[in-house]
Amino acid sequence: MTRILSVGPNRLERWLAGFSERHGPTSYDVTPLRVTASAEDGAVAEIEVPFGPLSELTPAGLVAHVLADRRLGLLLVRRGGYGAGVFAGGVLESSKVGSRHVQGTTKAGGWSQQRFARRRDNQAREAFAAATEVAVRILAPAKLDVLVCGGDRKAVDTVLEDPRLKALVPLVRPPFLGVADPKQKVLEQAGLDARAVRIHLIEPDPTS
Repeated sequence: MTRILSVGPNRLERWLAGFSERHGPTSYDVTPLRVTASAEDGAVAEIEVPFGPLSELTPAGLVAHVLADRRLGLLLVRRGGYGAGVFAGGVLESSKVGSRHVQGTTKAGGWSQQRFARRRDNQAREAFAAATEVAVRILAPAKLDVLVCGGDRKAVDTVLEDPRLKALVPLVRPPFLGVADPKQKVLEQAGLDARAVRIHLIEPDPTS
């Protein structure tokens, strides 16, 4: 049986202990970007190192790494909305969300369709420009350790092309978050999702 789990940073140490309790003595293969726990009964947990690389290549080093106090920036951009936030120690310190109307697709043809497409493209550019200004105001001066993005990849790339955000590009780390139009609650939940530890768990079939 295979499952993908998402575990909060403060729960990881207990989760690792529970894995050994459930599946027996466990060995670890630790690399800077992945930790693999292999148990006596054949269960395997592959753990992606968030905001890697990992400096101390031990399970304890992984726990310390995920609990480290980082200034996390979040940039969410979709055609119809945007949001930016700064989290310190998991607490939302500053944020801004907004929306701009961008028309959907149409089945009309000919000249009307071309005019519609031009209008829609102009609306999208205006929305991305608004998202860029928010990113410049909220994220650029925040002295971030890491930046996580989400929404629409092309839209995010368009925002990060602004020269004023050049210093943020090397800070971008996975995961890329799939989100709905960024409202305040969506932004807050994305902050939790960005810090979560992702685990690919493979457990033996109890019936075999």
